[in-house]
Amino acid sequence: MKNLVQILMLLSVTYIAISFQALAKEEQLDKVAAIVNNSVVLESEVKDLLANIKNQAKKNNQALPSDKALRTQVMDKLINDSLVLQIGERMGVQVSDAQLDQTIANMASENKLTLSQFRQAIVDDGTDYEKYRENVRTELISGEVRRNSVRRRIFISPQEIENLLGLMKAQTNNNVEYHLGHILIEIPSDATQKEMTAAKTRAEKVIELLNKGSNFTKIAIASSGGANALEGGDLGWKNINEMPTLFSELIDGKDKGTVVGPIRTGLGFSIVKVHDIRGRQVVEVEEVKASHILIKPSIILSEEKAEEQLQALLDKVKAGEATFADLAKEHSEGPTSVRGGDLGWADPKSYDPAFRDALATMKKGEYHKPFRSSFGWHIVHLEDRRTVDATTQMNQNRVYQILHNRKFGIESARWMKETRDEAYIEIFEQDSK
Repeated sequence: MKNLVQILMLLSVTYIAISFQALAKEEQLDKVAAIVNNSVVLESEVKDLLANIKNQAKKNNQALPSDKALRTQVMDKLINDSLVLQIGERMGVQVSDAQLDQTIANMASENKLTLSQFRQAIVDDGTDYEKYRENVRTELISGEVRRNSVRRRIFISPQEIENLLGLMKAQTNNNVEYHLGHILIEIPSDATQKEMTAAKTRAEKVIELLNKGSNFTKIAIASSGGANALEGGDLGWKNINEMPTLFSELIDGKDKGTVVGPIRTGLGFSIVKVHDIRGRQVVEVEEVKASHILIKPSIILSEEKAEEQLQALLDKVKAGEATFADLAKEHSEGPTSVRGGDLGWADPKSYDPAFRDALATMKKGEYHKPFRSSFGWHIVHLEDRRTVDATTQMNQNRVYQILHNRKFGIESARWMKETRDEAYIEIFEQDSK
């Protein structure tokens, strides 16, 4: 009996030792890089994003800052993503597998590839396809959360619209677009005079380096606190009206390669470089007049049933048993249902990619079989097409969007800063090994 007890004790000690070894090994597989409220950023996530950025930089022959500076920017992005996803979870924002598949299919189409070719291109690029797929889901959720959270903070008065319309009509250089780069040297919201002076000195040093020929993208990735830091501070192509007023006054009329700043803003000191300049060609725009019926899949209604319901409605229309408008009023879940599904005249480019592509295949008077977009399942009736002079009408429609985009960028940065200020964030030091 005594021997049996000893054997059991020995087995118990051995099991515990093995268990501790297993746990130790498991711990080494991954570790926490940061705590963000009730969530964590894992070291594997940091390494994956760092590897992806370095891989893309190598392909594009692009210089990068030090690993330490790059890691800081990557940590900031992953922390922001975590905060936004937490908000999305509280808001109930979800992206179904079907929506995700449709989005990726649209991305493949935009790259003129089949879905299988697009997938293979991602794998050939050294990226795990499933991770890529989940990253797309994260970006879709993040975009929806940002739009919902920021747009309620934006107010555009009729006077602002009228003033910008007048300015656009008065400007003679409205056909000029500037490709801009932006570096933001941040200051704390409660900055002391000493901190503000130090930030301005840093900004002036950056300008000095840029004027001596230093790589703008590398400095932006290493030093910028702006939302586009990891893209090298690239703001894309903008005309004078699309830029923040502080920028437009300094950029207007400047030559390619010009660096302006430091520009004092509410977030810190901005430095802007004119990467390139191009003239914008005025073209006519084709508009479509269409109606649609939208059915959204749910826990109760499967994807297949939603498609079947729409096909049954389309069969009724084609058989003359009901009108498209009446069925839209009765069955469509979109806000246009009260108008019989009427979408009015619009530029098809303004629609969801799947909706836009469906319209592109249709002739006047045709109906499109059920198809999936990011909003749900649709059937569409193309009533008419027309070509319009874009100059006057598009200016009317575009001014609001210009003002919205201008304010959205500023408010989005403020919202993210406030979200971070209110969060519990703890970043762990990287091992020196």
